[in-house]
Amino acid sequence: MHRICDSLVRENRLFPGLSSTLTQAVGTAVWFGSAPAASLICSAETGSVTRPRRINISQPRTAPPDKQGLYDPRFEHDACGVAFVVHMKGHRSHDIVRSGVQALCNLDHRGARGAETNTGDGAGILIQMPSRFFRSVVDFGLPAEGHYATGLVFLPTDPAAVSGVISTIEDIVVEEGLRVLGWRNVPTDGSMLGAQALAVMPTFRQIFIEGDGTAGIDLERRALMLRKRIEHTVGGFDQGGCYIPSLSARTFVYKGMLIPDQLAAFFPDLQDERVDSALALVHSRFSTNTFPSWPLAHPYRYISHNGEINTVQGNRNWMRAREELLASDV
Repeated sequence: MHRICDSLVRENRLFPGLSSTLTQAVGTAVWFGSAPAASLICSAETGSVTRPRRINISQPRTAPPDKQGLYDPRFEHDACGVAFVVHMKGHRSHDIVRSGVQALCNLDHRGARGAETNTGDGAGILIQMPSRFFRSVVDFGLPAEGHYATGLVFLPTDPAAVSGVISTIEDIVVEEGLRVLGWRNVPTDGSMLGAQALAVMPTFRQIFIEGDGTAGIDLERRALMLRKRIEHTVGGFDQGGCYIPSLSARTFVYKGMLIPDQLAAFFPDLQDERVDSALALVHSRFSTNTFPSWPLAHPYRYISHNGEINTVQGNRNWMRAREELLASDV
């Protein structure tokens, strides 16, 4: 399209009678990267000629770009690979975790990566909370399993910002009638990651909370409300706040902007024999027409899914349309 427009400009043939279809197409053109110096775009509304806006796709991002040209982040959707490993009688073991990681690696063809072969669109695993393991790696006491909740927290890279977000989180925990038992620095190994993933990699912490004897589904609900309050108060990871992959008394999520075979190497926890589970839900992300990021890797708190069905905007609209029908006695 830019060649057609250039030709029309050079030959002084940019007339109002130009096909409306052509004018519309040229008027909404978007250049990715560097456009030729002479390249121009024509406005469908005014016929004016301007240089195209450029989206720098080589710039590391923690969130999609703003709406511009033909691109609109509301219409992002995914096409991914999902697998599920479970012991039918509920027996927990590290073998289930190991099999889940292997299943994830077998889904490498369903995921995607950038121009750097070691920067992936995302990979992750959801398992039962490995309480026995957590007790062995923290220097503070933990209540019985089911009586405390825990989860990864993606935080900014700036130490001062990390301290500020953690302080705000702890204040909200108290306001919700819960108590922070402690924080854990989650070990990671980013030596195998590409420059794009490393450039936007968060700081990783693990929070442990309890609720004065609250347990089971009641604690799960309070952990949900706590997480939502934290998200709305401190803002998202891309806004200098945080992202919480999961906060639960029952399950735990490890995930990131990784390719499948990087997950267990990046999170050494997953190689520890004490990390056991009776289930493993894994996901290899293929971000069709989207921008990869650490928070957008799956699994989410309960599910993994192939997002070809709906866009994010579509899902939000469906939920808003049903808000009036939602009710709870809790």
